[in-house]
Amino acid sequence: MVQIFYNSNGQILTAESTDILKSITVKEALWLDLFDPTGDEKREVEEFLDTNLQSRAQAEEIESSSRYSEDARSIFINTDFLIPTPDNYTMESVSFILTGPVFTSIRQVPLRSFTDIQRRIQINRKLFPTGFNILLGILENRIDLDADMIELMSKEIAQYSKRVSLGEDVGDEFLLDINQLQENTMIVRENIVDKQRMISALLKSEKTPKTIVNKLNILLKDVSSLINHTNFSFERLEYLQNTVLGLINLEQNKIMKIFTLVSLLLMPPTLIASIYGMNIKLPLVGGNWDMLIVGGVMVLTVLASIIIFRKRKMM
Repeated sequence: MVQIFYNSNGQILTAESTDILKSITVKEALWLDLFDPTGDEKREVEEFLDTNLQSRAQAEEIESSSRYSEDARSIFINTDFLIPTPDNYTMESVSFILTGPVFTSIRQVPLRSFTDIQRRIQINRKLFPTGFNILLGILENRIDLDADMIELMSKEIAQYSKRVSLGEDVGDEFLLDINQLQENTMIVRENIVDKQRMISALLKSEKTPKTIVNKLNILLKDVSSLINHTNFSFERLEYLQNTVLGLINLEQNKIMKIFTLVSLLLMPPTLIASIYGMNIKLPLVGGNWDMLIVGGVMVLTVLASIIIFRKRKMM
């Protein structure tokens, strides 16, 4: 699917077919949005722009030279957009190409940032006179969405912290939930750092119009604040994880202490029972009160052990 925005007599019109490229010039084109394009659609756009579009494999490469590059005519950008799912977050690769005033985007999934900008272009075309302004609008929208996700994660972390403070039962599932939050935080941070590199590269480019430099600097500051926030969230999760592990260890120590005390209390009676279980002649054997006397001695040894443990604050 292709959606093309182009200028015609002072108005911005849209077309959903590459056939329009045969009747307009590059100067008239504004935005070529390729959503899961076919091979024929990509070839027609390449011919129109006189450049090569990046494949999905190239868009997913992590080398800096593959994430951002320039030639004499165009700027090539590969980045990831974060998509929240019920259990975790996934990243979808998106490619941007800036050829003069024309902005080209290649994506495989529907993205809210693109839909919002497309609607805004149709409402007020003056806000997006060039492809650079469209890219800036997408980045602003995307960073706002990332900030919302970070805010939701912070609220979730606060809820887990409150559960620990209230003394709720914590265990394996609780630790697994914290671990998943840590994974999500790292994914979000990785995604934001990628945006930071992209914006920094655009600021250094001679092709970037001076009119959007100030807005790019503001975006860079926003991204830096989000990175600091994710770092704080990750540190908070580590502290929470250590606290939960400490509570679990304390609980296990209490259980082991109980077993140890029970074993120690039973040691004297066990010793006496073992002695009187031997097949030799022993004192207090042969009378009618033997069982009661030996049992009493066992009880006295247990009471004596309890008194000693309490004096030494072991119970």
